[in-house]
Amino acid sequence: MKIWVDADACPVVIKEIIFRAAERTNTPTTLLANHYLKTPPSKVISFVQVSTGFDVADDEIVKRADKGDLVITADIPLAAEVIEKGCIALNPRGELYSASNIKQRLNMRDFMDTLRSSGIETGGVPPISQSDRQAFANNLDKWLAKNK
Repeated sequence: MKIWVDADACPVVIKEIIFRAAERTNTPTTLLANHYLKTPPSKVISFVQVSTGFDVADDEIVKRADKGDLVITADIPLAAEVIEKGCIALNPRGELYSASNIKQRLNMRDFMDTLRSSGIETGGVPPISQSDRQAFANNLDKWLAKNK
């Protein structure tokens, strides 16, 4: 089993949690982004820089991920695609996406997009909180324990 990280918008604090967990458990982990990212020297952590463009990193993750792999992303359409492939999707705030909740998340995303398109201010995403970090670390550890 592998970990794939949609790294373009992944918070640094979450990447640090991922790096420590990957090293501790010797889990192959690949970060994908359309700009260079520094990763720690490691035998299990790698970085793939993709070309710029809409959803290029997402498409590459979908292509490379296999059933049972963990994909870390805040991108709900990407989460939906990898769930269809049999992957597990975890967002940086610690929420696990699943076949049972992804359609609801897609509908809410589309609804909020419609509101923003019509000029309604919906506010921004709040910063990652300590409880978000803890929820992320807990769900990551559960996946790692189950798959090692």
